[in-house]
Amino acid sequence: MAEFVKESNAVFYRDGDRTLAEILFPGVGQGVVNIKRTFVDESLAGQGIAGQLVLAAAEIIRAAGLKTETECAYAEKWFQKHPEFSDILAK
Repeated sequence: MAEFVKESNAVFYRDGDRTLAEILFPGVGQGVVNIKRTFVDESLAGQGIAGQLVLAAAEIIRAAGLKTETECAYAEKWFQKHPEFSDILAK
């Protein structure tokens, strides 16, 4: 059964040892991470997995007291649609 695996700078959606989706947000400076990439396997397209990944990342970033940049185009659009997380965006 597939599940979300949360780490300090990434969230993965895995089925056993197979990664089906991921979002990566490495540190890029003092208190700042960069959401660099969101990947979702074609088999999961249209199921809302990418949005769930960005939400999980945003919650991790907020809980850690960090700010984020968004290099990932999908994440940039997600934050525009979710102004309740604008407090974690690096200006």
